[in-house]
Amino acid sequence: MLASTQALKAFLAFSLAAASGVHAQQQPSGGARPSSAIYSCTDARGRTITADRPIADCIDREQRELNPSGTTRRKVEPTYTAREQAEREERERQAQLQAARLVEERRRERALLVRYPTPVAHDRERAEALVQIDVVIQAARKRLAELGEDRKRVDDELEFYKKDPAKAPDALRRRIEDIARSVAVQNRFIGEQEDEKKRVNARFDEEQAKLAPLWAANTAAAQKSK
Repeated sequence: MLASTQALKAFLAFSLAAASGVHAQQQPSGGARPSSAIYSCTDARGRTITADRPIADCIDREQRELNPSGTTRRKVEPTYTAREQAEREERERQAQLQAARLVEERRRERALLVRYPTPVAHDRERAEALVQIDVVIQAARKRLAELGEDRKRVDDELEFYKKDPAKAPDALRRRIEDIARSVAVQNRFIGEQEDEKKRVNARFDEEQAKLAPLWAANTAAAQKSK
């Protein structure tokens, strides 16, 4: 009888131990269940939506996948149509071009500042450029004066044929035509040089507008360092 009682106790102890082992195997390590993903976004109407899967109402905008603590695990980009994707890429391309233009503009400004470190240097080069053009204009005007003298001499010769211009030699008439063409050429050349002076002044005015704040900054930095 005693042996039977001891055998029964041993069997019950074994069964309990086996059941405990099976239960332990069914539980995840650490006693915690794995957490599911949480998605959050703000829809077109300004509502904040949270769900356990990507949100259909926010397919056209960025969504956030959250950690259990509420921090952002990752960002989910919007789903674009082919047209939207092309427009997005074009905007990015334009932004890159604009950034490149700004970099190039800064490079040119630095080069200008090296070439013209002061307003005096800039004004001096402007004056030199205009003087060179004026020299060319003066030469053209001198040539006009010479042509005027030639025409005066031809007119004096024509006085002899005043009563009958048809008798004037062909060479004399051709000389008048040549002088007229040369006068037109010189006048056109002078006009082009006057336009060039305007372009030179416009260029130096534009440079001056860019350089003025750079000169001021350099002056302020120099005074501050004293």
